[in-house]
Amino acid sequence: ASTAPESAEAVSEYDMLVAGAGEKARVPGPSAVIAHAWAALSDPFYDRGSNDKGIGIQLGYSVGRVLTGYLLAALVAIPIGFVIGMSPLWQRALDPFIQVLKPVSPLAWLPLVTMVVSAVYVSQDPLVPKSFITSMVTVMLCCLWPTVINTAVGVAGVDNDLNNVSRVLRLGWLTHVRTIVLPSAMPMMFAGLRTSLGIAWMVLIAAEMLAQSPGLGKFVWDQFQNGSSDSLSRIMVAVITIGAIGFLLDRLMLAVQSLVSWDKSADLR
Repeated sequence: ASTAPESAEAVSEYDMLVAGAGEKARVPGPSAVIAHAWAALSDPFYDRGSNDKGIGIQLGYSVGRVLTGYLLAALVAIPIGFVIGMSPLWQRALDPFIQVLKPVSPLAWLPLVTMVVSAVYVSQDPLVPKSFITSMVTVMLCCLWPTVINTAVGVAGVDNDLNNVSRVLRLGWLTHVRTIVLPSAMPMMFAGLRTSLGIAWMVLIAAEMLAQSPGLGKFVWDQFQNGSSDSLSRIMVAVITIGAIGFLLDRLMLAVQSLVSWDKSADLR
């Protein structure tokens, strides 16, 4: 039996609801996406309150978080990678911990980090918002491992002839690391840094969605909750923006690699 309303007024209301549901489910075309992209880019820095900010402001929040978490991860990962690569004993001691922690999803880290930050960071007037610290620490924990592993592989793979030359010249430990190990390990180290940066950017979007911290992730989640055709267009614009910023971050890392590389003939690839 049909469950549609009987009266003309009820039928009219029923049809409007069905039409509205169909409109919400409609996938926007390229023209709608371009129109919303133009609207977002024409005024990217407007601020109408905590839940209505321009895409430029949201992007600033996200890039600030990802770079902070990524730089902290690099500061921790590179020394650990050097220690593991230069000492088989440390490699055997730390490898089980790395292999256990490496596959842990950001969806698992985020609740734990949120609880720890809430318990430790109890200031009534915090200088840095808790949501910033939560997202940043989650990014750091998830993007450590490619840099640790690649740096260790690069350090361990130094040519034995170079090590023998270092022994013959009786180079000190720091001199050996600076003149022999670091140049040899640089390509593998930057491969890990590039991979970690991509993971950091990917993890950040998910962390912002779940932590509801300002940024592109929260912007996408808010539009998803809205659920209209206009929201779908804005989500597509945000997805294209996320991909473009990821590409630019990778190009930036390549530029840094070319700048600090011992091989000055290396160019952007």
